[in-house]
Amino acid sequence: MSYLDFTGKPVQRPTEVRPAVSAVILDKRGEVLLQKRADNGFWALPGGFVDIGESIEQAVMREVLEETGLRVVVNRVVGVYSDPQRHAIASYPDGNVIQVVGICFECSAETSELRLSSESTDIHYFPPDDLPTETMPRNRVCIRDAFEKRPEAFIR
Repeated sequence: MSYLDFTGKPVQRPTEVRPAVSAVILDKRGEVLLQKRADNGFWALPGGFVDIGESIEQAVMREVLEETGLRVVVNRVVGVYSDPQRHAIASYPDGNVIQVVGICFECSAETSELRLSSESTDIHYFPPDDLPTETMPRNRVCIRDAFEKRPEAFIR
């Protein structure tokens, strides 16, 4: 079996599985918030791994605050993404390769002032039909799923 990471690059077999979260946050114009990741240069939804001792809801609120400066509330689960054949692999410069069980949430921002973190080089809202070319493939799926507005979560 071959594996592709979040960016679409072939990688070795993962050595662990970890839960992670991401957030689809829309502004008043219906544009989606993306951050340009410092580690790989791709645009991505804010998010990250769940820490020991926190719920997935707490994790997404913490990750969004750390990476964007926004305080958010969770509205719904968009989907659960775990298929290793569909970019559910994170590869890191240190050689770690992790299969991610990602839970994507639709969130609403309670604050509006954006700030960069050490994990990103840019942050910006984009029209969902005009995302940057370098948007992570899995995040494109999450964004598309979020705009379906299904009451039940996608499982991919």
